[in-house]
Amino acid sequence: MIKKYFYIILFSTLLFSVDALSQNTKSNPSTSKTQELSIEGLTIYPNPVSNGKIYITSKLGLEKKVEIFDVLGKKVFEAIVTTKEVNISALNTGVYIVKVKEEEASATRKLIIN
Repeated sequence: MIKKYFYIILFSTLLFSVDALSQNTKSNPSTSKTQELSIEGLTIYPNPVSNGKIYITSKLGLEKKVEIFDVLGKKVFEAIVTTKEVNISALNTGVYIVKVKEEEASATRKLIIN
């Protein structure tokens, strides 16, 4: 009788060990090849905004595509800018997500408008 319990415990231990080992060897989705490049030296200021203008700078200083989304994910603003100044005075007070694309790189930031 004790021998049966020993084999049951041994088998279940091996089963759980193999399951844990298989979970550790799965590929990590955060290191996939489709991971986006981030924009080097990106700054968006001022944050929070009170004057209706934001300034976006980066190390390369190239043309940028700026998209702003509300908290529900609806796009409320889109522009392609070559200067660092972006006029967002048409947006209401609230919290937004800013997505900036520069060449192949992109970045997202939270933006608060007072």
